[in-house]
Amino acid sequence: MKKPIVELTEVTKIYEGKVMHRALNGLDFEVEEGEFVAIMGPSGSGKTTLLNIISTIDMPTYGRVVIDGVEPEGLKPNELALFRRHNFGFVFQDINLLQMLTVEENIVLPLTLEGLPLPEMNRRIRLMAEQLNLKGILKRRPDELSGGQAQRTAIGRALIHKPKLILADEPTGNLDSKSAKDVLELLSRINDTEKATIVMVTHDPIAASYCDRVLFIKDGAFFNEILRDERRQTFFQRILNVLSLLGGNVNDLRIL
Repeated sequence: MKKPIVELTEVTKIYEGKVMHRALNGLDFEVEEGEFVAIMGPSGSGKTTLLNIISTIDMPTYGRVVIDGVEPEGLKPNELALFRRHNFGFVFQDINLLQMLTVEENIVLPLTLEGLPLPEMNRRIRLMAEQLNLKGILKRRPDELSGGQAQRTAIGRALIHKPKLILADEPTGNLDSKSAKDVLELLSRINDTEKATIVMVTHDPIAASYCDRVLFIKDGAFFNEILRDERRQTFFQRILNVLSLLGGNVNDLRIL
């Protein structure tokens, strides 16, 4: 039986301010090892807050969070930083590559922080460059890359240290449709071949249709959940149906 990597129980997140804002409201959420899960919902529904709590960047106001059997809230700040570094790989919409480093140096950065031996670093770089089709551009800098190449580099950086969980925040948001399709097929292949666990926040129903399961949230609470069936086209249509109930934007869609 697969074990849960992410377990959220009755998680509520309240931000204090002039007006108190309840970003998450009693949310239960689990992700099993090897799953590829999308989180969808209207703007302001709590998607990014949920991702921040899973990634331990933020802590819940109430409720319990367990990541791979560990409760992050009980860790000291330096333990939490190490836990985050060992267990998570991050892929962002804005890509966030270091401009002064080459593709190879950007990808290998997490291993440099870990102090891995040079032969092991080189071995992993070779494998990653082959897997992500980056062999010909390893010496280029980020300003010499296309959007798709830059995002593949960022995915390489997220994967190189073999994290338990990959967290992706709108990873195709700034890409053209061809590059977006390439990135989604890559994430899907990594999930399938490496059994990598991926949680992806997206507003794009096409991106969500590559996943095993889609969680829909509204006003910080559970709204609906659907599982992928045999055909991606029918799964895509079911995602659209739920988004229309949610009031999500389904007008600006790319062609499958």
